Amino acid sequence: MARDPNQSTEYARPVRRIVVALLVLVLTAIFLLWRIDSPRAERYRAAVIDRVVPSFSWAMAPVNAAAGMLQDFRSYANIYEQNKELRNELRQMRTWKEAAVQLEQQNAKLRELNKVRLDPRLTYVTGVVLADSGSPFSQSVLLNVGAHDGIVDGWATTDGLGLVGRISGVGPGSSRVILVTDSNSRIPVTIQPSGQRAILTGDNSSAPPVEFLEDPDEPRPGDRVVSSGDGGVFPAGLLVGHLAQGTDGRLRVRLSADLGRLEFLRVLRSHEGDVIRDAGGLIVPRPPTPAETPEIAETAETGQ
Repeated sequence: MARDPNQSTEYARPVRRIVVALLVLVLTAIFLLWRIDSPRAERYRAAVIDRVVPSFSWAMAPVNAAAGMLQDFRSYANIYEQNKELRNELRQMRTWKEAAVQLEQQNAKLRELNKVRLDPRLTYVTGVVLADSGSPFSQSVLLNVGAHDGIVDGWATTDGLGLVGRISGVGPGSSRVILVTDSNSRIPVTIQPSGQRAILTGDNSSAPPVEFLEDPDEPRPGDRVVSSGDGGVFPAGLLVGHLAQGTDGRLRVRLSADLGRLEFLRVLRSHEGDVIRDAGGLIVPRPPTPAETPEIAETAETGQ
C-alpha cells in the first residue's frame, strides 16, 4: 500500500519543533549554569570540565591537522622561494664558470705562446685575432695590430705551438694573416732528420701537402717539418708540423698550430720591409753593356 506524503510531513514538523525547543532549553540551562556565581555551581562546572574536556581531544584533531597543514604550506612557500633564489645563484655561478673557463683557456694559450723558443735576434708583436675570414676558397684571419704597431707585409705569425701563416695586407690598426692552409700559401720547408727540402703548398685543407721533394722515398711519416728560410720570407727553424701519409697517398703535414682555435698570434719581425721606389727600373731590363756582350762589342769594332 502506498504511503501518503502529507502524513510524513505532518509528523516531521512537530518533531523538529520539539528538538529545537529541547536544544534551546539545554543551551539556556548551560548558560545559566555557567553564569551562576555559587561555590556549588563552580564545583559542578569544574567537575564537568574535568570529565568532558579531556575526552574532546578527538574533536581537536581536525583543527590541529588544519593548523599543521597551514604551517606546512608556509614551509613549502619558503622552500619554493629559497629554491628560486638558489636557481638564480646557480645561473650566475654557471655564467661565472663560463667566464672562468674562457679566462683559463686564454691564460693557457698565452702560457703556451710564451714557451715558444725563437732566435734571440728575432723580436715580435703579439696580437689578438679579431675575426676569421676563412671560406672554402681562402683561409685567413684578422689581427688587431697594424701599421701603427710596425707590422710589415710578409712577416711570419705563430701561435703557442707552430707556424700559422704570414702577414698579407696591413692597415693602420689591423692586418690580415694568410694561413699556411690557404691555396695561395707556398712555404719552403725542411724535413728533419733527412734534411730534405720541399715546398708546403696550401690547398684549403687542414693537412696541406708537401711538393718538390728532392727524394720522395727518403722522408717518413712522423718526420719533423720546419721552415727552411729559403727566399728570406720566413726565418729558418720555425716548427710547422709533422709528416703524415694522406688518404690520397701524398705526404702531408699535420700542423702543430691549432688553426681552429686561434686567439693570440705572435708576429715575428723577421726582415725589414723593402720599399720599391723605382717601378720602371724593376720592370724594364737594363740594356746590356759591350763588356757584358763580347759578340756585340767585336761586331761594333769590325764595323760588320
